[in-house]
Amino acid sequence: MTAAASPPEVLRAPLVVEFPFTRSLGPVQSAFLTGLRERVVLGVKTADGKVMVPPVEYDPVTAEEIRELVEVGAAGTVTTWAWNGSPRPNQPLAAPFAWVLVRLDGAATAILHALDAPGPEAVHTGMRVRIRWAEERTGAITDIACFEPHDTPEAAQATPHDGQFADAVTGIVAAARLDYTYSPGRSQTAYINALADRRTVGERCPSCHKVYVPPRGACPTCGVATTDQVEVGPAGTVTTYCIVNIKARNLDIEVPYVYAHIALDGADLALHGRIGGIPYDQVRMGLRVEPVWTEGGRHPDHYRPTGEPDADYDAYKELI
Repeated sequence: MTAAASPPEVLRAPLVVEFPFTRSLGPVQSAFLTGLRERVVLGVKTADGKVMVPPVEYDPVTAEEIRELVEVGAAGTVTTWAWNGSPRPNQPLAAPFAWVLVRLDGAATAILHALDAPGPEAVHTGMRVRIRWAEERTGAITDIACFEPHDTPEAAQATPHDGQFADAVTGIVAAARLDYTYSPGRSQTAYINALADRRTVGERCPSCHKVYVPPRGACPTCGVATTDQVEVGPAGTVTTYCIVNIKARNLDIEVPYVYAHIALDGADLALHGRIGGIPYDQVRMGLRVEPVWTEGGRHPDHYRPTGEPDADYDAYKELI
């Protein structure tokens, strides 16, 4: 009796998606952020007299533009909270803290920020807190370093403010970042491992018998699991394409170049890849192509013409 072979290990890898988001500020947001730099918290008053902090530019009820700025207090009341026992990189505090919604004195809405507290037992809804200002302020929400517990009684009321400051902040750059561990799952792990052996493997639906490349683990049409592996290609047909004229950062490919959908022989779904070995303006629908591998590459670097006659349109029209 022989032991059953163990299934291949499912791949896992860290993945980071990040980009700088640049935006200009209108008069309301400009006044709000510039005010933080000057230790002044501004809100806006809606038509029904409600003071909103952080301020918005349009009334959420009437959709009318809001421009009436008011100053509120730097202390407030916690309306709800959640304990963060494992802070992530670049969060407001390195030690465990509470995320809190704080209704500042004079405001009708709450602002989200961090509360520096020794533990969850020190936090409760209704507790009084105040802003701890950052030592260096630039006109950003991080000018509020965090909130801290304080026994100040509620007293401050909203007072009119003209929103005028010297050297106003007119734009911001926010770094958006998402980092996580990605796993492609059983089906795509097998697909990626096969590519490393210079093979392209898809999976066939047991119901409609379509072969999906890359495999998804389930048929998107029938909703049943796809477990039968099928080797396809290596050659295929260009079903449609686009000409890229803008050079991407950190991508060592000269423009213009062609990116195409390619239906590999035996597959019922087109995958995408770069077309090389032919002038960009000679790429066409129906062009027969094959993969080109670089030494040590784990996936095709690009696809090039095979020299075969173009495929008839009826042979690939359902895959466009």
